[in-house]
Amino acid sequence: MSVDIEVKNLTKKYGTLTAVDNISFSIKNGEIFGLLGPNGAGKTTTVEMIEGLRKPDGGTISITGIDALARPEKIKEIIGVQLQSTSIYNKIRVKEAIDLFGSYYKKSIPSDKILDIVSLNDKKNAYYATLSGGQKQRLALALALVNDPQVLFLDEPTTGLDPQARRNVWGIIENLKKESKTIILTTHYMEEAEKLCSRVAIIDMGKIIATDTPENLIISSGLESSIEFECDEFDFEKLFNGLSSVGKVVKLDNGRCAIYAKNNAATLKELTDFTTENNINIKNINTKSATLEDVFLSMTGRKLRE
Repeated sequence: MSVDIEVKNLTKKYGTLTAVDNISFSIKNGEIFGLLGPNGAGKTTTVEMIEGLRKPDGGTISITGIDALARPEKIKEIIGVQLQSTSIYNKIRVKEAIDLFGSYYKKSIPSDKILDIVSLNDKKNAYYATLSGGQKQRLALALALVNDPQVLFLDEPTTGLDPQARRNVWGIIENLKKESKTIILTTHYMEEAEKLCSRVAIIDMGKIIATDTPENLIISSGLESSIEFECDEFDFEKLFNGLSSVGKVVKLDNGRCAIYAKNNAATLKELTDFTTENNINIKNINTKSATLEDVFLSMTGRKLRE
């Protein structure tokens, strides 16, 4: 499978702050590649440098074999971009907006076909101001598709949407993958990354700390499941790390503790026996399978949304 995007040693600084710190990765044709991390991790800065919206302080970027830094105008013809927020004139109609954006390119997809792709045919004559949040996001995605791009950048495409609207956008993205579009998706929704992405890179404080499929990241972390509970004791790690079935102990917010283990049943029994014998009060116990958010928490000690 050919490589559509190759990023090497990409760096961006703002004064003394290093927003993107010497990162490298490659994305194959037809992949949905996720950049997963909290707000301020460097996700948006990274994709904006690849898109040509920001100039890097160091590194190289290649898109479908083209030097993106040397030939930015060529790159603009083969990529589509959905930004975190899209500003569109309130009194423009949906079809008019798509036709207008299509006129900016040497080639474009007919607006009726794009309206089908994003399920907005029934809104083609509606003013932008009358659209719901989910419909506005689908229109923003439509505008990113007008030039039939090989490479598509989706920066937090479902932020602020209700669950149903988010799933509607997911369905569109999954259909684009079937057309062998190469997609970079930035998100801080772990469920979104797990559902859509072929591979993800976990980024924190400007650095990529892990890259793999969502499933492999969870398996390789050894965090197959977790137990969360409230506890009055302060020193969680010292208290519970000595249990034989415990993999790792992490302090959460509001007096809660997370214990990661490969066998929840065995760990729960050992935890119950230990707390009972030592007269330690724990309550509001929840068990769950490990997620990418658990992997991130284990690696950084912070939640994705902090």
